[in-house]
Amino acid sequence: MSTITAAITAVGGYVPDYVLTNKILETMVDTNDEWITTRTGIKERRILKDKDKGTSYLAIQAAKDLLKKSNTDPKDIDMVIMATATPDMPVAVTGVYVATQIGAVNAFSYDLVAACSSFLFGMSTAAKYIESGRYKKVLLIGADKMSSIIDYEDRATCIIFGDGGGAVLFEPNTEGLGVKDEILRTDGAGRPHLKIDAGGSILPASAETVANKQHYVFQDGKTVFKFAVSNMADVSEKIMVRNGLSGEDVQWLVPHQANKRIIDATANRMKLPEEKVMINIHKYGNTTSATLPLCLRDYEKQLKKGDNLVFASFGGGFTWGAVYVKWAYNS
Repeated sequence: MSTITAAITAVGGYVPDYVLTNKILETMVDTNDEWITTRTGIKERRILKDKDKGTSYLAIQAAKDLLKKSNTDPKDIDMVIMATATPDMPVAVTGVYVATQIGAVNAFSYDLVAACSSFLFGMSTAAKYIESGRYKKVLLIGADKMSSIIDYEDRATCIIFGDGGGAVLFEPNTEGLGVKDEILRTDGAGRPHLKIDAGGSILPASAETVANKQHYVFQDGKTVFKFAVSNMADVSEKIMVRNGLSGEDVQWLVPHQANKRIIDATANRMKLPEEKVMINIHKYGNTTSATLPLCLRDYEKQLKKGDNLVFASFGGGFTWGAVYVKWAYNS
């Protein structure tokens, strides 16, 4: 009996129409295009301007894109994992609403929250459900409306984040393709450095927390950058060594799009040239849970069956890791 592995068999994505450029940001905060581009690699980001639409809208559009492209019947989906740091609302699970709205009436769903590593950790979770043999089709969606938690008077954060959604479908494979290995890590020492102070059980929302702008993202940029550079590069190199892979063996690095300098440092440790690195941070900024699937969406036509991909991410908490995947299809 062949071993069952979990392979990605389809991808989809969605970004809003509104483009927030560096030039526009120059009129909003004390910054400029050269400063932003030099330090982050970001030129523009997409923003969901409709205040009545949340993360679920981004997720639904990404899922619909996948279903249409792959001609997948949503009724055949067994499970929907919603990777997000910005759920529509507390308590009522965003993924459940998304599953219902896309017609996945036979699926169960839940949200998975691990900051910018949510989608990466979701890959591990989806793979385990497939490998168990219990489920045949697991839809993993990564989506975030980061503009809902960003202070556009704070130049340390408003230049970085954008809104978007991406989705991948996992199915069983018996050819040795799909998820091959993972290294996932967390460290609670990172909690003070990337967070939102209010709105949780420690500091519930009040007139005072709103007035103090405690519902927006706070980031200690220097500390986060330092940890991200070392840890994301470290696990990416380790997963290559553990699987006997050289830079020549890896066709693609699929990195979290947080900062171009972090991406470059990871690629350098892996001895990969830039043409083997998926980069779209200049177009979308950091879409948090959506960065990895949006990379796949943008580069799908360049992927070939059997290609070795290393996914890498780093997020608040701290959370980070790398996943080694052997691509399962030709576009």
